[in-house]
Amino acid sequence: MSTRRLTQQDIDPIAGLTSATLTPLAAVVATGVAIALTLAHWSEVHSEIAAASAVAAIALVVAAGIAATLATRPSRSPVTPERFWVVVALGVGAAVAEYFSTIGHDEFLYDDFGPVVIGILVISFAPYCNWPSLLTAGVLSSAVLAVLAVGAANPTWENVPLGSMIFVFVAPTLMSTCAAAGYSWAIVRVTLEWQRKANQVVLARDAELRAGLARSLDHGRVAVLRREVIPFLAGMLTVERVSVADADRARLLAESLRAALHSEQASTWLGDLAAELERRCGVEVVVVDPASAASSLHEGQRAALTSLMTWLADGRASAVRVAVSVEPAASDHGRIVRFEVGGPLGEEPPHRREVERFGSVARAVGLVADVGVTRENVRVELRHESR
Repeated sequence: MSTRRLTQQDIDPIAGLTSATLTPLAAVVATGVAIALTLAHWSEVHSEIAAASAVAAIALVVAAGIAATLATRPSRSPVTPERFWVVVALGVGAAVAEYFSTIGHDEFLYDDFGPVVIGILVISFAPYCNWPSLLTAGVLSSAVLAVLAVGAANPTWENVPLGSMIFVFVAPTLMSTCAAAGYSWAIVRVTLEWQRKANQVVLARDAELRAGLARSLDHGRVAVLRREVIPFLAGMLTVERVSVADADRARLLAESLRAALHSEQASTWLGDLAAELERRCGVEVVVVDPASAASSLHEGQRAALTSLMTWLADGRASAVRVAVSVEPAASDHGRIVRFEVGGPLGEEPPHRREVERFGSVARAVGLVADVGVTRENVRVELRHESR
């Protein structure tokens, strides 16, 4: 399952919040670079209009830095793609304004701050954007910069191949974009792998605990056999006729053992999780799984469902209901197991984007996810095909 839509803030919100200090630092560096390089090539500014354009370019860099800082503040989490594109647009606008400030007099390419500033801004959003968005922003920005490089050509560069000139000009933006996209791609894969291994350990411990409980239940059943059933059967060997009281006693013992066996068979890991959440969160958690279909999920899928139920029970929903249904698959070679998780909104109702993060994580472990949030209820439907 593709993870290209996931970002670091989606799968690790705490790390995303701690990365907020990166953006103000990037804004300060970008502003400093813009001012320093503008002063370095101020001799190329030959008119009042060009000077105004140079000042406007620096102002746009400052605006981009402020926008980036505000967009990534923890109080405004999560960071949306629209905020990222606004910052990139301001950075490109600064590059265009710088181009007009030195048009016709730009002696060198390497002293223009536009490509460097755009690269810095893109890197600052690496924890908040997925790698396709970062690459798209870098490619589009580089295309605009390439046009500016061609338009700024002067006789000084007449012996320089046009392709080499464009590459040198856009290289800072392209390299920074590739670095940001590579980080976003790698951190998502590494974090998901770490979470998967951690979940496997937790589920393994849960399985051991359940096995211990099952052994305890078996010991309790053996004790019942020793205390009641075996003496009863031994006594029946010495009697010549079975009385009505003996028959009633045998019926009661049989019903008790049958009820205990049925209770064990009906119990699943999902039911145990619901009981634990009710005890810990004080929220009613109802599981309807008549076919015990929850056992078809593997460790990663169980971890995703467990995380979703725990998150909803922690104040996001006033009650949680999990309905598990089974239907034949279209291929006629398996079945589709459907999990409908949801309930009425609680004290801290979730935003749709927050719920969609769980949908993205569920898709990463092989589940099909549909999310719905209204003013009164939250609903997440998870599906997968099993054989």
